[in-house]
Amino acid sequence: MKLTETGYAKINLGLDVLGLRPDKYHEVAMVMQTVSLSDTVTITESPELEVTTDRPELEGGPSNLAYKAAVLMGEFARREPRVHIHIEKRIFLTAGLAGGSTDAAAVLRGLNRYWELGLPAEKLERLGAKLGSDVPFCVAGGTALATGRGEILTPLPDLPPLQLVLAKPQLEISTPWAYREFDKQKNVIHPDIDGMVQAVRAGDVPGVLRRLGNVLEPVTAGAHPEIGEIREDMLAYGAEPVMMSGSGPTVFGFVKNREAGERIAGILQSLCLEAAVAELVGRKSV
Repeated sequence: MKLTETGYAKINLGLDVLGLRPDKYHEVAMVMQTVSLSDTVTITESPELEVTTDRPELEGGPSNLAYKAAVLMGEFARREPRVHIHIEKRIFLTAGLAGGSTDAAAVLRGLNRYWELGLPAEKLERLGAKLGSDVPFCVAGGTALATGRGEILTPLPDLPPLQLVLAKPQLEISTPWAYREFDKQKNVIHPDIDGMVQAVRAGDVPGVLRRLGNVLEPVTAGAHPEIGEIREDMLAYGAEPVMMSGSGPTVFGFVKNREAGERIAGILQSLCLEAAVAELVGRKSV
């Protein structure tokens, strides 16, 4: 038996940090959004659990979130995960796009189908929360408000398939570092998450785009000026609005159509950046 799942990347349309929790995680309020840049996760029968990838620099062993997801599902289902999981990576690595989390979510969905468990999305999301804060969102994706440490999800109406271009410099940003540095910030400008949620529910796309905001962007961009340079380049080439996703370093900008996105992506690639064109993707049934 062979089964394939698509793991979509995510961006943050809005990301606010509300404070440090007693459990040492940060309380957040985020509007998260699936985009079509994606990995392909294939599950086949195997004598033992094995995870491989098409990227030699990406470890496929027990440290990989997809491997951990298979172990977790096996423990829940009380069966040995005797499967081979192969991941074809198209999402940029260590990019603030939830690439590892979405692969883990794809494994949860895939084994749910492979073993015919019939678990609803809500159960898979609760399991995913044991793996990481972004995994629950990646189970069904779409547009959602994420609160708590990111694992409490409120699904929102789908936004239209707006086109965007994404670009990543040759940087790796540690999310814990970004949050530690954020804790040192003063005079933080907080995005209007409540207003963005209202705009999404009203179908007010211009209102959503006007409220883009990420409190971690000044932290990461302050330490890595190339992020600001990518932002300025995207704006100069016609993308608007432009923002960094998550803790970075990927920057995304909305474009009028795919042709404009391809033109801008080509220019950014000529500047030795990873770049891709994508569109917003709605919530998927599990």
